[in-house]
Amino acid sequence: MSAAEISPELLAIIVCPACKGELTLTDVPELACGGCGLVYPVRDGIPVLLVDEARKPA
Repeated sequence: MSAAEISPELLAIIVCPACKGELTLTDVPELACGGCGLVYPVRDGIPVLLVDEARKPA
């Protein structure tokens, strides 16, 4: 399963754990928060929603 295979239903219910903002799938296997800007990795099709694993965009 790739990041592009994350179901729209899942994307509709998950939120950023830091600010509860909406997450959107990027071209790279990552989820970007529209609120605080943190970017979360997606590994093997699984969103890793841990603040310690997130990064600020450059």
